[in-house]
Amino acid sequence: MSLAIVHSRAQVGVQAPAVTVEAHLANGLPSLALVGLPETAVKESKDRVRSAIQNSGFDFPPRRITLNLAPADLPKDGGRFDLAIALGVLAASGQLPAGALEDVECLGELALSGALRPVQGVLPAALAARALGRTLVVPRENAEEASLASGLKVMAADHLLELTAHFAGHTPLAPYQAQGLLAERPPYPDLADVQGQAAAKRALLVAAAGSHNLLFCGPPGTGKTLLASRLPGLLPPLEEQEALEVAAIHSVASHAPLRGWPQRPFRQPHHSASGAALVGGGSRPKPGEITLAHQGVLFLDELPEFDRKVLEVLREPLESGEIVIARAHDKVRFPARFQLVAAMNPCPCGYLGDPGGRCRCTPEQIQRYRAKLSGPLLDRIDLHLTVAREATALEPGPSEGPSSAEAAAEVARARHLQLQRQGCANAFLDLKGLRQHCALPDADRNWLEDACERLGLSLRAAHRILKVARTLADLEEAESIARHHLGEALQYRPESLDLAQ
Repeated sequence: MSLAIVHSRAQVGVQAPAVTVEAHLANGLPSLALVGLPETAVKESKDRVRSAIQNSGFDFPPRRITLNLAPADLPKDGGRFDLAIALGVLAASGQLPAGALEDVECLGELALSGALRPVQGVLPAALAARALGRTLVVPRENAEEASLASGLKVMAADHLLELTAHFAGHTPLAPYQAQGLLAERPPYPDLADVQGQAAAKRALLVAAAGSHNLLFCGPPGTGKTLLASRLPGLLPPLEEQEALEVAAIHSVASHAPLRGWPQRPFRQPHHSASGAALVGGGSRPKPGEITLAHQGVLFLDELPEFDRKVLEVLREPLESGEIVIARAHDKVRFPARFQLVAAMNPCPCGYLGDPGGRCRCTPEQIQRYRAKLSGPLLDRIDLHLTVAREATALEPGPSEGPSSAEAAAEVARARHLQLQRQGCANAFLDLKGLRQHCALPDADRNWLEDACERLGLSLRAAHRILKVARTLADLEEAESIARHHLGEALQYRPESLDLAQ
């Protein structure tokens, strides 16, 4: 009897649990049994592996072969185990030294010719392999992504023959050296390109400084989408751990190679998107738009055109920063710490309040249009701003207001103060942090309580006003919150836009 063990990784959400591929050869009629809760694509791997081994010039052992993918209660899907299975069969049959496979983990799909094809979810597997001090063997097309896990030894190959020659000691493979291709990222669009809209630029700066959610309301063509697209360029650069989280999500969500790493993501789903598209789902849960926007910006244009039930699924992730998708046999947790920016028109035609009197919507139509947005959802958006129509100027004039670089420098200073003081952005302060870092003098506290009472604001809204005021103080590098900070923060509430009727 012969037994060989090869290490690999499954994919569950953005995690990569360990899978041990055990290959056992016994006497008896030639057969191949694959056990360990494999799904259809994994069951088909035995045919791919047989052809790949034979077309690579090796003998497929005419014995009773049992392949076990442990642990048995973990579902396995895809072709990511092909390479590990092939190496296990070759080691169990004595065509490869079994000892050479002890400290490596293998991922890759095999073509019938023995060529290696890329798979999804390599980066989470690379991070897990690095934690155990093992070498990761991947197809060459996945090698650049795997090399993002600094300190990990990556072996890349195009064909099964290259790996068998390496493990047999005939032609050793050199560790893969990162080419730096993923660091080539395009520049963000510049805030200086937006003409006018000084108040909207100010709100964008405040939102970036404190990681606050933002809603623009105004007629068509006033630059709401243009402004929203500038927000990622104002945010601080991603820390290494944050960048790896973003890259890992992209890795499990798409076969396409990573581009623009480590930029903050900017996701803009169409208003016809379903709830599953927004939060993720499927029989094998995949990340949705809110997870793809993790550590970045989720922009929802034409907000009232989204189905109300779809919008309501955002309420819990906005508070918790994650989404849990439960299925009959599994529960998957995805990160969803995104910054929400939304845009909407004031009425169905979009011209309510226009000086030219262009709006012909009835009060009932306006009320029905605004009722698509629930109070609890609006309550979770810190900044609400009306974007007015500017004077038409076909020729771009001189830039007004700060450029993205200048605004980003202000944001970086404010964020630095927040991280030094409390270890997080102001938008993520808990109740203890509010009491400690947003304390007000008695006169200002009574003034704010009276204002909240007159406006009918909830306690959550009052806390968000305090967080925005703390951000305004940080932008001025002030030690404490002043009355004018509270006044400006109150101006950004939905009541001032008449949306909470």
